Amino acid sequence: MGKIIFLDIDGTLCNDSGVVPESAANAIIQSYEKGHRFFLCTGRSKAEIPADVLALPISGIIGAGGGYCEVDEEVILHQVFDPEELKKLVDFLEENGVEYYLESNQGLFASANLQNRLIELTLNGLAENSAEGQEKINGIRWFLDLLIDDPERIDYEDVNKLSFVNQAIPYEVIHAKYHGDFHMLRSTVPAFGPDSGEIGLRNINKKTAIETLLAHIGQEKKDCLAFGDGENDIPMFEAVATGIAMANAHENLKAVADEVTYTSDEGGIAYMLEKMGLV
Repeated sequence: MGKIIFLDIDGTLCNDSGVVPESAANAIIQSYEKGHRFFLCTGRSKAEIPADVLALPISGIIGAGGGYCEVDEEVILHQVFDPEELKKLVDFLEENGVEYYLESNQGLFASANLQNRLIELTLNGLAENSAEGQEKINGIRWFLDLLIDDPERIDYEDVNKLSFVNQAIPYEVIHAKYHGDFHMLRSTVPAFGPDSGEIGLRNINKKTAIETLLAHIGQEKKDCLAFGDGENDIPMFEAVATGIAMANAHENLKAVADEVTYTSDEGGIAYMLEKMGLV
């Protein structure tokens, strides 16, 4: 029987530029042709998964850190915020000058000044009209183009995660206020800064979604492995037989990993799939 392989995206499947290295793409295709199945397992919502990732032979998606799951294009799980609670949360962030974006399958809905804040962070003191500055901005253009800044288009009944980009107040203030009511996590995007983070639904994570997915397709934990790099991948590793951390992974993830491979650009996914006899 083929293996089930779960892939985190940022820092794992994709390199720091958001690109899938050719080594990983080729290995995934070869492994798929041998009967193994691949599922994305990411903090990203479906709307922000790049085309080159979706072009791979992917059998399904776990998104929003576990709040969304589809298998062979059938949605089997979609957990969303209570609209009134979400609006209170947004009011708190806006009152404190914290930029954010609401994640749903319809798109990413940005606070009024989020795009400007992201450009400032990306430039990091460089002149916007300089060659280096333009190159930096072009590197995040794909993400800026995803952001919708028209509040009239937000469907508050279809939001599965909120990410905040924050240089206004300490992360601990937001965490203390909402920990327990929601699932709080520091941002896994280093460029956003240490006080940024993600807010998801309580008791929802990558492990809970994997367990739902495996029950749906009738396979067991012993048949599964996963690649990841962030602390939010610890629950994912708990749900599979073999957890494989990238060389660039957080030390807390490496501590619970069964294997550590090379970085994405160094061919880490291809190396480990070959080592395990899956290509």
